[in-house]
Amino acid sequence: MRAIWTGSIAFGLVNVPVKLYSATEDHDVDMHQVHEKDGGRIRYQRRCEECGKTVEYDDIVKSYDDGDHRVIITKEDLEALPSDKSDDIDVLQFVPNDQIDPIMLEKSYFLEPTSKTPKAYLLLRQTLEDTERTAIVKITLRTRTRLAILRVCGKVLMIQTLRWADEIRDVDFKGVDSRAKISDKELKMSAKLVESYSEDFTPEEFTDDYQVELRKLIDAKIEKGETLDLEETFADESDQDEDTGGDVVDLMEALRKSVDRTRSAKKSGKSGKSDAKQESKAKKTG
Repeated sequence: MRAIWTGSIAFGLVNVPVKLYSATEDHDVDMHQVHEKDGGRIRYQRRCEECGKTVEYDDIVKSYDDGDHRVIITKEDLEALPSDKSDDIDVLQFVPNDQIDPIMLEKSYFLEPTSKTPKAYLLLRQTLEDTERTAIVKITLRTRTRLAILRVCGKVLMIQTLRWADEIRDVDFKGVDSRAKISDKELKMSAKLVESYSEDFTPEEFTDDYQVELRKLIDAKIEKGETLDLEETFADESDQDEDTGGDVVDLMEALRKSVDRTRSAKKSGKSGKSDAKQESKAKKTG
C-alpha cells in the first residue's frame, strides 16, 4: 500500500505521527465501451458547444450557473480560497461511540504509526477502547478540509470522513406515521422470524455474485469466443426464488410460513454438515 497523506494526530500537547492509507479497494471487473460492429474503442472528446473545437484539459475551468447568473471559476480563484494546509489531524472533541450515525460515514482510511517509539499511538488506541469514545477530527485532504471520526479498528486507528449535517436529507414519508394496529401475535411471530435468521455477522461468507458470474462469462468467452453457448455456460445456476410479489393478504400466515421455511433450511444445513463430518471420520478410520 502507498501512503496518501503524512502528518500527526494532535490533541492538547500530545502529537501522534501517522501515515494515512486508503482502507478499501474496488474489485469490480474493468471493462471499456467499444463499437459493437468492429470492436473499436470508444473515445470521448471535450468539445466546446460555442465554437465546436476540441478543448485540451489544461484549458478547462469551472463555472457556476444557477439559471440567472453564471460565473467562471479559474484555477487561480480556487487557489486563492483560504484553506487549512496543516499536516495535523486536529481532535475537536471525544463523543460516545453510539452517537455516530452510520448515514454520515463516507470513505475509510487506516492510520499507521510512524514514530520509532509508537507509545503515543498505542496509548490513544487503548484510551479510545477503554472509554468507548470516538474522536471528532478535522483533516485536510487534497486541499479540502473534511470533518471525520477517529476510531479503533482492530489493532489500528482509523479515520472515516463524514458528510456535513446539512448534506443529510430530511424525509417525511406518510406511511411511517400510519396508525395501522399491530397485534401481539404479529409481533411475537415477527420476533420468531428475526430469531430464526439471527447469527453473528461474518463478512467473508458473502461474495459479489454479479462480479463472480461476470468473470465466469469473460473466461468462457476467452476460451470459446463467439461460439459460446450461454445456456450451457450457466446451466448449473439455480432458479430465482419463487415469486412472492403482490400484496400480502394475511400477514400472520406469511410470517408463519417464513419461520417454517427458515427452520427447515437450517435443519437441512445442519444435517448436511453432520453427514460431511461422519463421512470424513469414516475416511480417516478406513
